[in-house]
Amino acid sequence: MTEDAIRIEGLQKTYKARKGQPPKEALKGVDLTIPRGSVFGLLGPNGAGKSTMINILAGLVLKTAGKVTIWGFDQDENPRQSRASIGVMPQELNLDPFFSPRGALEVQAGLYGVPKSERRSDEILKMIGLEDKAHAYARTLSGGMQRRLLLGKALVHHPNILVLDEPTAGVDIELRQMLWENIRKLNAQGMTIILTTHYLEEAEEMCDEIAIINQGELVARDTTSNLLGRLDAKAMVVHPAAPVTVLPQGAGISSELRGDGAVVLRYHGNATSAEQVLSAVHEAGISIRDVKTEEADLEDVFLSLTKSRS
Repeated sequence: MTEDAIRIEGLQKTYKARKGQPPKEALKGVDLTIPRGSVFGLLGPNGAGKSTMINILAGLVLKTAGKVTIWGFDQDENPRQSRASIGVMPQELNLDPFFSPRGALEVQAGLYGVPKSERRSDEILKMIGLEDKAHAYARTLSGGMQRRLLLGKALVHHPNILVLDEPTAGVDIELRQMLWENIRKLNAQGMTIILTTHYLEEAEEMCDEIAIINQGELVARDTTSNLLGRLDAKAMVVHPAAPVTVLPQGAGISSELRGDGAVVLRYHGNATSAEQVLSAVHEAGISIRDVKTEEADLEDVFLSLTKSRS
């Protein structure tokens, strides 16, 4: 058995040309491995190819070329086993309005061939906080409740891998906290989680490793901490004791005056020390009332990597 939850080799997807338009290469030979038991972030701007990759993993879109192995099962040779190993919580709400939450889970379990004796619909409803809505029509549920039900449907067949496609887009804080609490529990039980999100602070907090896709290509894949380490850009924010008339200057230092009167000094830690930055502040005749330093976050890394390929 492989230690990879998912192995992708040379994955390509080209959509046929539409009238007056050339064929579109959504994925251009992507190689990617996702380790078992991890919380893995799949990030990229709109149109980067993330949704295409997820739909290929879920068996909803046919690849043009390449090899996909899910939980040790080749997608071409063992399509049923590979699909049974993965559950997908889609971004779009795709619920039958006339099914109750419990009915929707039962039908979904039946589609995956889960015997009645092995179904755990009531347990899932309790986990996602819908046990009191078990027999209500899905159309009467709020948007947040419907998103909870999508998570429940993704779990009915006991998948080893759970894919969350923009799970917290447009949801309230309470639902977001409930969702991440459940995800942490599932991951602690050994489930591999794959997350796509536009909320980069979520990926920074939740993910062990991150892959960044741009224009159908893999532009980065590393641990979250290593990705953050790629940018050693730092910022020192100085709150002066008196209004500033002269901005600090120095080699490798750029400075700007904020609207609140604070001075922001940007520099690279591998070339310029914090001591040098403070010396430039003192040489400018600035008396410091308060000071703090800031380091690059995942958004900085993301923008740097995607802009360089645009």
